[in-house]
Amino acid sequence: MSDEKMTQETSSETMDYSARPFGYLSPDKETAMVCHQDGFIRETISNALKELDYDLVEPVTFKEALRYMRFHIFDVIVLDENFDTDTWETNYVLNYIQELIMPIRRQTFVALISETYPTMDNMRAYNKSVNLIINKKEITETGLILRKEIAENNDFYFLFRENIRKFGKI
Repeated sequence: MSDEKMTQETSSETMDYSARPFGYLSPDKETAMVCHQDGFIRETISNALKELDYDLVEPVTFKEALRYMRFHIFDVIVLDENFDTDTWETNYVLNYIQELIMPIRRQTFVALISETYPTMDNMRAYNKSVNLIINKKEITETGLILRKEIAENNDFYFLFRENIRKFGKI
């Protein structure tokens, strides 16, 4: 029996957990993903989300972000319009979010960080299939903006989400 226990310990020590990206996330906490390559902006957003008590993931590339999204529905995603690309037309993470089916998409609050669009431009947000736009010039106000907009979004979609859960659509 001790040989069996030793084999289990050895095999667990040598296992590669890199393909299991959510082994460290608490199932009881809400989750957020921050997709931004600028260190200062990423840190500012991450600190704001930590204050709101989210577990965070900070992918470095769009491939890593898509891998995370493939295995997990995030409560909040904050995405730079040029994350790991030069133009928004080839922003693979944003394109992936835009193609999600409605019951899945409405589970996630998506904020787009933009250099050109004004903060809280609702028409542009609708056009981009995101919930909120935050201009980079107002990045220091991210915590306050996210707190208000996430709460408003949760109130707005509360009945939708409850009915989806009730009828087992997710």
